[in-house]
Amino acid sequence: MKNYSEKIEKIKALIDDADAVIIGAGAGLSTAAGYTYSGERFKKYFYDFYKKYGFDNMYYGGFYPYKTPEEKWAFWSRYIYINRYMPIPNDTYGKLLELVKDKDYFVLTTNVDHCFQRSGFDKKRLFYTQGDYGLFQCSEPCHNKTYDNEEIIRKMYDAEKNMKIPTELIPVCPVCGRPMTTNLRADDRFVQDEGWYAACGRYEDFIRRHEGLKTFYLELGVGYNTPVIIKYPFWKQTSQNENASYVCINLGEADAPPEIKNRSVCIDADIAKVINDLI
Repeated sequence: MKNYSEKIEKIKALIDDADAVIIGAGAGLSTAAGYTYSGERFKKYFYDFYKKYGFDNMYYGGFYPYKTPEEKWAFWSRYIYINRYMPIPNDTYGKLLELVKDKDYFVLTTNVDHCFQRSGFDKKRLFYTQGDYGLFQCSEPCHNKTYDNEEIIRKMYDAEKNMKIPTELIPVCPVCGRPMTTNLRADDRFVQDEGWYAACGRYEDFIRRHEGLKTFYLELGVGYNTPVIIKYPFWKQTSQNENASYVCINLGEADAPPEIKNRSVCIDADIAKVINDLI
């Protein structure tokens, strides 16, 4: 199907006919929702950091070797506040929910901005594999627990002056006293707490309960940085279930392997536009 309209109609039919919908979401979905980390949005919120330190996007800012923890947390509190606690820039996630809310669905995502739950998706149908901007953990870590950070992040954000936060707001582990850090998977110190394992178990159970049924795999904005989490498993699960179908929507990287081409629909386009057209 080379015609865009034909692909849209095919995807609608596949969703309607599916016994289950499994959404695999990567960074491209949040980009479509307005979460750009460079360009105008970066300059809008981090122009002072750009002028002082020279980096030109939020990702680089997260790895910059700040001289003091007061400077580091001035950056990170602002970063977390605008990407986790400010309103979502547009309603792409909300429209996606409209598309699947009446189906038996589950979401597997590498995104850490919590947009699914903030947009009304059932939290028991979500598995955030790579962490959450809204959680802290011990940097060691000395124990397997995460902590909600909204209150302290808002305090840091409000108290910041001259790209520094007050020393007394620097977060420390309540158990060992070492510095706290973000619960984001960057190395082998990432904490997978009870909530992480519970979500993983629910996802695995969902897959088991729908073996052999009409399962619709909807991959949105997943690149090749971590394909083993969503992309490759979706390909494998589709190939093993003759009743399954696979859809990949991704600007610049929409494809499917030959083994499942006849049960796949790939659209190289802006995800927000495609979801809007599906609605």
